[in-house]
Amino acid sequence: SRYSHGIEVPANARWLYLSGQVAIRPDGSIPSDPREQHDVVWSNIKAILAEAGMGFGDVVRFNAYLVKPDLIPVYRAARDAALGDTLPAASTLVIVAALANPQWLVEIEVVAAKA
Repeated sequence: SRYSHGIEVPANARWLYLSGQVAIRPDGSIPSDPREQHDVVWSNIKAILAEAGMGFGDVVRFNAYLVKPDLIPVYRAARDAALGDTLPAASTLVIVAALANPQWLVEIEVVAAKA
Protein backbone atom coordinates (compact mmCIF):
# COMPACT_ATOMS: atom_id res chain seq x y z
CA SER A 1 0.00 0.00 0.00
CA ARG A 2 1.18 3.53 -0.71
CA TYR A 3 1.85 5.65 2.37
CA SER A 4 4.71 7.41 4.13
CA HIS A 5 6.07 6.21 7.45
CA GLY A 6 6.75 9.76 8.55
CA ILE A 7 6.18 13.35 7.45
CA GLU A 8 8.06 16.39 8.70
CA VAL A 9 6.14 19.66 8.82
CA PRO A 10 8.01 22.92 8.14
CA ALA A 11 8.40 25.37 11.00
CA ASN A 12 5.62 27.95 11.26
CA ALA A 13 3.31 25.95 9.02
CA ARG A 14 -0.42 26.66 9.00
CA TRP A 15 -2.31 23.56 10.23
CA LEU A 16 -5.70 22.29 9.10
CA TYR A 17 -7.55 19.48 10.90
CA LEU A 18 -10.49 17.97 9.04
CA SER A 19 -13.24 16.21 10.94
CA GLY A 20 -13.95 12.69 9.78
CA GLN A 21 -15.37 12.92 6.27
CA VAL A 22 -18.14 10.54 5.23
CA ALA A 23 -20.07 9.84 2.03
CA ILE A 24 -22.60 12.65 2.16
CA ARG A 25 -23.04 14.46 -1.15
CA PRO A 26 -23.72 18.22 -1.17
CA ASP A 27 -27.43 17.44 -1.67
CA GLY A 28 -27.43 15.32 1.52
CA SER A 29 -27.74 11.96 -0.22
CA ILE A 30 -25.60 8.94 0.65
CA PRO A 31 -24.60 6.55 -2.15
CA SER A 32 -25.13 2.85 -1.47
CA ASP A 33 -22.28 1.68 -3.74
CA PRO A 34 -19.03 1.20 -1.75
CA ARG A 35 -16.74 2.66 -4.45
CA GLU A 36 -19.03 5.65 -4.90
CA GLN A 37 -19.00 6.23 -1.13
CA HIS A 38 -15.20 6.29 -1.17
CA ASP A 39 -15.15 8.66 -4.14
CA VAL A 40 -17.57 11.05 -2.39
CA VAL A 41 -15.42 11.04 0.76
CA TRP A 42 -12.28 11.90 -1.23
CA SER A 43 -14.18 14.58 -3.13
CA ASN A 44 -15.34 16.11 0.16
CA ILE A 45 -11.77 16.09 1.49
CA LYS A 46 -10.46 17.72 -1.70
CA ALA A 47 -13.10 20.47 -1.46
CA ILE A 48 -12.28 21.29 2.16
CA LEU A 49 -8.56 21.39 1.43
CA ALA A 50 -9.16 23.67 -1.57
CA GLU A 51 -11.26 26.01 0.56
CA ALA A 52 -8.21 26.41 2.81
CA GLY A 53 -5.86 26.95 -0.16
CA MET A 54 -4.40 23.48 0.21
CA GLY A 55 -4.31 20.25 -1.74
CA PHE A 56 -3.47 16.60 -1.21
CA GLY A 57 0.23 17.48 -1.31
CA ASP A 58 -0.25 19.39 1.95
CA VAL A 59 -1.77 16.44 3.82
CA VAL A 60 0.50 15.03 6.50
CA ARG A 61 -1.86 12.40 7.96
CA PHE A 62 -4.86 10.30 6.95
CA ASN A 63 -6.81 8.17 9.45
CA ALA A 64 -9.27 5.90 7.66
CA TYR A 65 -12.02 3.81 9.23
CA LEU A 66 -13.75 1.03 7.29
CA VAL A 67 -16.63 -1.12 8.50
CA LYS A 68 -15.49 -4.28 6.67
CA PRO A 69 -12.05 -5.64 5.77
CA ASP A 70 -13.22 -6.50 2.24
CA LEU A 71 -13.41 -2.71 1.62
CA ILE A 72 -9.61 -2.35 1.87
CA PRO A 73 -9.03 -2.80 -1.91
CA VAL A 74 -11.86 -0.33 -2.61
CA TYR A 75 -10.30 2.17 -0.19
CA ARG A 76 -6.85 1.81 -1.74
CA ALA A 77 -8.14 2.16 -5.32
CA ALA A 78 -10.20 5.26 -4.48
CA ARG A 79 -7.32 6.80 -2.49
CA ASP A 80 -4.84 6.19 -5.30
CA ALA A 81 -7.26 7.65 -7.88
CA ALA A 82 -7.86 10.74 -5.72
CA LEU A 83 -4.20 11.35 -4.90
CA GLY A 84 -2.82 10.64 -8.37
CA ASP A 85 0.95 11.16 -8.34
CA THR A 86 0.92 12.86 -4.93
CA LEU A 87 2.99 10.89 -2.44
CA PRO A 88 0.59 9.68 0.25
CA ALA A 89 0.97 11.07 3.74
CA ALA A 90 1.43 9.11 6.92
CA SER A 91 -1.61 6.90 7.26
CA THR A 92 -3.53 4.59 9.55
CA LEU A 93 -6.30 2.26 8.40
CA VAL A 94 -8.62 0.71 10.99
CA ILE A 95 -11.50 -1.74 10.64
CA VAL A 96 -14.32 -0.76 13.01
CA ALA A 97 -17.60 -2.43 13.98
CA ALA A 98 -19.68 0.53 12.81
CA LEU A 99 -19.72 4.25 12.13
CA ALA A 100 -22.20 6.80 13.52
CA ASN A 101 -24.65 6.18 10.64
CA PRO A 102 -25.16 2.54 9.59
CA GLN A 103 -25.25 3.64 5.91
CA TRP A 104 -21.65 4.89 6.06
CA LEU A 105 -18.96 2.41 5.02
CA VAL A 106 -15.91 4.69 5.31
CA GLU A 107 -14.79 7.72 7.29
CA ILE A 108 -11.50 9.54 6.80
CA GLU A 109 -9.86 12.14 9.06
CA VAL A 110 -7.17 14.40 7.63
CA VAL A 111 -4.45 16.66 9.00
CA ALA A 112 -2.75 19.06 6.59
CA ALA A 113 -0.03 21.66 7.00
CA LYS A 114 1.23 24.37 4.65
CA ALA A 115 4.15 26.73 5.11
